[in-house]
Amino acid sequence: MNPRPRQPWDPSSLPDLTGRTYLVTGANAGLGYFASEQLARAGAHVVLSGRHPNRLHAAHDAIEARVPGASVETLIIDVANPGSVRSAAASLKGGPFSRNRLDGVLLNAGIVHTPKHRRTTRDGRELVLATNALGHFVLAGELLTTLAKGASHHRRGRMVWLGSMSTRMGAHEPKDIQLEKNYGAWRAYVQSKVVVQALALEADARLRDADVPVDSVLAHPGYSIGGRTPEVAGVNQPSAWKRFRDGLQSPVAQGKQHGAWAPVRALVDPDVTGGDYIGPRFLTRGAPVVVTPSSTSRDPEVREKVWARCEELTGVRWPFAKAARR
Repeated sequence: MNPRPRQPWDPSSLPDLTGRTYLVTGANAGLGYFASEQLARAGAHVVLSGRHPNRLHAAHDAIEARVPGASVETLIIDVANPGSVRSAAASLKGGPFSRNRLDGVLLNAGIVHTPKHRRTTRDGRELVLATNALGHFVLAGELLTTLAKGASHHRRGRMVWLGSMSTRMGAHEPKDIQLEKNYGAWRAYVQSKVVVQALALEADARLRDADVPVDSVLAHPGYSIGGRTPEVAGVNQPSAWKRFRDGLQSPVAQGKQHGAWAPVRALVDPDVTGGDYIGPRFLTRGAPVVVTPSSTSRDPEVREKVWARCEELTGVRWPFAKAARR
């Protein structure tokens, strides 16, 4: 693990991000939306991605209304659909989106409220794993050379993976990675996040070994809920009952605007380096600080097995040699 960042971090006063471009998956709501708004407010150009065009446009319009002069655009990505992921990556590498250097990717999209019964994608992958982990494994691999190309002598490319504090609640080693034998809604969520964290840390090790100028960083948002979050038309409009119910959890919960602090810090703080894990100071809430991943996620044997299994399930091999420094 890397040493703790030495400089104080104020999540309400980000560094000037003018001239930088970031892609955020799942940007139409929740953490993804508020992370995008915070990045845009600091001057970054933000590519908002999601699978629902109308919801994406609502998020786009909300940021433009709330952040004068914001620079945002939208890109359709369904992370559970490998074809959609590859098409979007091609647009970022060679289409209309390629006019800007890509400085970082926030791999945020995912399923939190998992289905009661096991479901699969069109290509036969367990839905929660495909959405939370496999799609981002494909996207990060497809964009690796683009992130490396955008790196400079002073600043490396960065990919941020969204982990979860739930991974500390039991080992959940992903031996049955597609949960073909023992599916459960909670198990599906936690195991998918163990996979995400293992991928992020294994990516860090492999990027270092290959001398690729891209950092792989982890973040988790603590316990961030909609009823503690400001109302944003078309993005977050909780009912009065949800406001009341979530308000009862205020001692341990925070709004999603605060939950976004950790992934945003992971994405833009110059003192954060590959392999770091950023989360709330008090586990469920608070200012973003360096924290420790679960022991299962850190286990080198688990990481290698998870990586190999994800390669097998997606058919993707990251182009480390092509992305390495020349």
